[in-house]
Amino acid sequence: MAHGAVGPYGERSMDAGQEGAAFQSRLVHNELSSEEQEAFPEIVTANNDIKNLYLKIRNRFLQLWLDNPKQELVYEAAKVALCRDGTGFQASSSLSMKTHLFLSRHGYINFGIFKRVHPVRQIQKVKVIVIGAGISGLAAARQLQSFGMEVTVLEARGRVGGRIATFHKDKYTADLGAMVVTGLGGNPITVLRKQLNMELISIKQTCTLYETDGKRVCRAKDILVEKEFNQLLESTSGISRDAMKREKWKNLSLGDALELVIKVQEKRLQRKVNEHWKTLSELYNKKKNLIVAQKQIQEKVEEVKNNLCDRNATTEAKNKMIERWRQLSQEFDRKEAEKRTLESNIRAKEEKEPSQIYLSRKDRQLLDWHFANLEFANATPLESLSLRHWNQDDAYEFTGIHLAVHNGYALVPTSYADSLDVRFHKAAKQIAYTDKGCKVVVQSVNDEDSSEVTMECDAVLCTIPLGVLKEEKGSKSYIEFNPPLPEWKRSAIKRLGYGNLNKVILCFEKSFWDDNNHLFGHIGSTTSSRGELFLFWTMYREPVVIALVAGKAANIMENVPDRVIVARTLQVLRGIFGAEAIAEPKYSTVTKWKSDPWSRGSYSYVAAHSSGEDYDVMALPVDPQGSSAKDVIKKGKPRLFFAGEHTMRNYPATVHGALLSGARESARIADFFIGKLAPADLSQL
Repeated sequence: MAHGAVGPYGERSMDAGQEGAAFQSRLVHNELSSEEQEAFPEIVTANNDIKNLYLKIRNRFLQLWLDNPKQELVYEAAKVALCRDGTGFQASSSLSMKTHLFLSRHGYINFGIFKRVHPVRQIQKVKVIVIGAGISGLAAARQLQSFGMEVTVLEARGRVGGRIATFHKDKYTADLGAMVVTGLGGNPITVLRKQLNMELISIKQTCTLYETDGKRVCRAKDILVEKEFNQLLESTSGISRDAMKREKWKNLSLGDALELVIKVQEKRLQRKVNEHWKTLSELYNKKKNLIVAQKQIQEKVEEVKNNLCDRNATTEAKNKMIERWRQLSQEFDRKEAEKRTLESNIRAKEEKEPSQIYLSRKDRQLLDWHFANLEFANATPLESLSLRHWNQDDAYEFTGIHLAVHNGYALVPTSYADSLDVRFHKAAKQIAYTDKGCKVVVQSVNDEDSSEVTMECDAVLCTIPLGVLKEEKGSKSYIEFNPPLPEWKRSAIKRLGYGNLNKVILCFEKSFWDDNNHLFGHIGSTTSSRGELFLFWTMYREPVVIALVAGKAANIMENVPDRVIVARTLQVLRGIFGAEAIAEPKYSTVTKWKSDPWSRGSYSYVAAHSSGEDYDVMALPVDPQGSSAKDVIKKGKPRLFFAGEHTMRNYPATVHGALLSGARESARIADFFIGKLAPADLSQL
């Protein structure tokens, strides 16, 4: 299916037409999404002409917005464009108005940082407190404010952004948290890029690998091991299918499955080696038997030869002996031919002697590097990942190449926070929610001895990271919910995984690496340490190196002093590029996201006992009555809502996922407290 022209980063161009506008908005141009079906029941039951009219209006509005996302797309301007498109739209005022309201409410248009034609006025008597000034909380707060609600954002840190944080010092810039834009095709970041001064750079994917001793890995060997890595992953898919039938494999992890496949391969190789030597032994025995048979033939020939010398032998007897000699000679020649064939087979077998081991020590180290890269992508050791569901969101990946933000990702949340009421150094200690409203007990982080303050509101949007939701009573960032969260919500919090990824930032006076590449890797010496300083990024304008620490090493590093980590990083770099080439860094910093009480890690993953469904459960609000997960939306009266990357089944562990979750929850809060959009009048159509 064509979606229009492709932009410079592989995304669909803003001028790709209405079909491309739908694609860029994560919608199908000729189909209603489930969200639309719920909001437009009158369209669902209407005839095809009206359905197609709605889709044309929707796609046209999306196109108008994407053409100029720096300015609010007001209904009056959108309607003028519709009328210019043809007379068929002139009778659709009610439908087009509702379409505009729907797209605005759900964050398909008029989101981000743009010039408003109509100033925002507080016209709704609805007060919402947002817990957390990460991108999901800020996106929701901005939307709710645009709906006319009174919004207050509570942030325990002294900055906005949450796990989006950028290191700025002198001329140096480096992202400490979120760093990569994973494609622009369908990504809402595409709009923000146009609205803000986001300097995106394409990440060059070529990655030179260096062994533990600093020597460059042979490219042919790397390709061979990477191929084996991909085959191992493919093999786990078969185990995953079997796991659905075997109860004992139900909660098998990806790491367990990979090691199981490796053991199977080792056993298979050993059988192959045993079969090789068995076959070779059989061939040698056959050759030995042939030599014995040839010797016996020679003895018989000698016997015939002696008999021919007998002067008393008759002519008839001699003729028989001559015939016997001829037969024995032919049999000897046949045995000789068989022996030559056997010797040829033996030589061929010996030349193709199989490897005695499946993976050499260096092969395993190289394979572990690829495993570490997978642990980086999922922010957890492979033995924690669900075999069946670890990649459940792959089908929703955006198109286009991966990019980094030259001037720092923190530009986005900082811009979002402008004009919002953000209270810094304020931690929520308790959230009480009843039929009449909510109360949030707030404690100053800077002065824990100060008295707590209680704030009242109509609804609370909780955007704190999953790692903080997992905290036990007594920890600094623990939040008490009153009444306690229902069991179905608590169970999802417990099941879903939350991992860790850390970085070492080094700022130098000059670069010592190849500026034509953005990545190089370092292979660890052991399986357990494979994620330690395994990948280095060098894509910023200034000479900055970012070293990644993933898997088990990410958690171990939390307990190591920063100076030791920096020294170890320099040791690795000097082992690769030479001690003379690398001076001491001008600046350095080390992240320890798991130790941060307001994050407790990096991002979510599907744990071995979890599934993608837990993301959906995390996204559900709760009400004071403790309604079930099945009924809370349809029958409940929720007061407590949830957003964040850990609530996005299709886009978890990403900035765009967090951003979209904020849009989702702001629309949901509006539906409950302002009211759902009224049906469009289709009588004139």
